[in-house]
Amino acid sequence: MSIFYAILLGIIQGLTEFIPVSSTAHLTLAGKAMGVINYDNPEEWTAFIAVIQLGSLLAVIAYFRSDILHIITGFVKANLSYVNKRPVEQTDKTNALLGWMVIIGTIPAAVVGLAFKKQIEGVLTKDLRVISIALIALAIVLMIAEWKGSRQRNMEHLRLSDAVIVGLAQVFALVPGCSRSGSTITGGLFAGLTRETAARFSFLLSIPAIGASGLLELPKALKAVDHTILAVATIAALLSSYATIAFLIKFLQRNSTSVFAGYRIILGLVILVLLALGKISA
Repeated sequence: MSIFYAILLGIIQGLTEFIPVSSTAHLTLAGKAMGVINYDNPEEWTAFIAVIQLGSLLAVIAYFRSDILHIITGFVKANLSYVNKRPVEQTDKTNALLGWMVIIGTIPAAVVGLAFKKQIEGVLTKDLRVISIALIALAIVLMIAEWKGSRQRNMEHLRLSDAVIVGLAQVFALVPGCSRSGSTITGGLFAGLTRETAARFSFLLSIPAIGASGLLELPKALKAVDHTILAVATIAALLSSYATIAFLIKFLQRNSTSVFAGYRIILGLVILVLLALGKISA
């Protein structure tokens, strides 16, 4: 893989990780076009993607650094107060609850991901037929969520039930083409969250999910991929991810996710047509 391809793949990762259009779908399409996916050892490609996602993780941490700091300090203070039997401020209680929600929301995908790790890393998850169907299917569910969701509650009104709903929705992100942000934002909308709140909670929930996946695959990626290539792609992902987060937060304050759902359907149909015509291979 060349430096140019590494930069391009990093940018694609950053642009598509948090917008609900599936980074895996776009990276797989790009990887196939570039001829950089080794089908004799597909786990290498999975490891490469997981590691450059750490750039997206760093972007989330940088963008939400204040929120994250408050959640951590509130979590520690509130939980220690139960041990020491000391009073705690309401702000710390709220932040502690958000911390617990991130933990609870992470559990379903973590359990399923570990249970089906071999299948997730296998050839099937790079299959464009699976990806195209997932693109279309989640787009339809996302549009239903836009239609049915009340979109009334913000970050201050999050409940533990929201963490359960969004956490279960995140399990579908293990299917290539579904999109982690797409599935979690959809879950948030079904739970009655505003679009911006659904996106913000999705971003916070991505921290343990992306971090665990990236660190788990890091040793494998370091053995299989040139370190310079990994570093360049990760940095490119960091920069493009930060810009994408800022864009999406502002965009969802005034717009729906319909444009992303429409894009997913068009992309999925294009892939299916190209596969049927033999222009691309699954």
